[in-house]
Amino acid sequence: MAGSAGVSPRALPLLRQAPFAWLCALAAVGAVALGAAAAWRRRRARGELVRVGSVSELFIYPVKSCRGVSVQRAEVTRMGLRKGDLRDRCWTVIKEDGRILSAKQEPRLVLVSVTCESGHLTLSAPGMKTLSIPVKLPITNSIYNCRRFGVHAEGRDCGDEAAQWITTFLNSKPYRMVHYETDMKTRKPVSFLPLFQPTDEVAYAEASPILLISEASLQDLNARLEKKIRITNFRPNIVVTGCASYEEDTWVEISIGQVRLKGRMCCPRCIFTKVDPDTGIMDKKEPLKTLKSYRKCDPSEQHAFKNDPPFGWLYGVDKTGTIQVGDPVYKIIC
Repeated sequence: MAGSAGVSPRALPLLRQAPFAWLCALAAVGAVALGAAAAWRRRRARGELVRVGSVSELFIYPVKSCRGVSVQRAEVTRMGLRKGDLRDRCWTVIKEDGRILSAKQEPRLVLVSVTCESGHLTLSAPGMKTLSIPVKLPITNSIYNCRRFGVHAEGRDCGDEAAQWITTFLNSKPYRMVHYETDMKTRKPVSFLPLFQPTDEVAYAEASPILLISEASLQDLNARLEKKIRITNFRPNIVVTGCASYEEDTWVEISIGQVRLKGRMCCPRCIFTKVDPDTGIMDKKEPLKTLKSYRKCDPSEQHAFKNDPPFGWLYGVDKTGTIQVGDPVYKIIC
């Protein structure tokens, strides 16, 4: 009847559905709550992320002690940065007995520029014709047992033309050039630096897959020097901007994109830092003398540093991925 306070028969099905709708709503709220709790647990397991700066520069040094290549984007592998065929310190100059050569012995190595395209590594240097070496060398080329600090890696000989080119440029005793291939023996830095892990490995780098330095730390050092120097004196792989000087000393673990890096130790700096990357001439004192005046290692690490001052941080790679200039850098607080 019109105006009746009774319930319309059409409404009865809706009323019967109401409890089900409420149950669905409660279930949805519960699912959101459970998802939030799970996400919180995942964040807690990963550690809290605190932004500390941004990536301002990336460098790959294909040939040990030779000039670096600035890149905008790079793959972070277990053994360091990579962009295509350019892999960090996977070529090196050696003595004929297999000892790995450094700019500490031959400062003019820093004048050798490196490019890579179409499957060939190209070297150029003042007064020299360019040299092109195939990345994939003939399997008939000899394999050398290469060593540094008593730790061995392997490398395939790049041929007589490469050996003659580098020997002529350095105007020195006969040298060879070798290339690390992915199935070859690597160097384990834990063999001589116990702060590293057994899983850390490199081809011909001194110790670490990744070296990171902040712009602020360089600025602080330059404020103490009469003659300013550039970041290339220290050969970092990752340069960070937007943080305080030496703040990187406190970043035990960091995240850049999907990449996670675990700090192993501060980088002990040697006479290589005195080599001018533009002239290949080694300064008698600086910047090492100034660094030694105010940068000291922890007494517990004296056995590793000896008389070398710390500057920049060495990292192992816990999680690989791709990074690029402009990426935010986060420290992980567990």
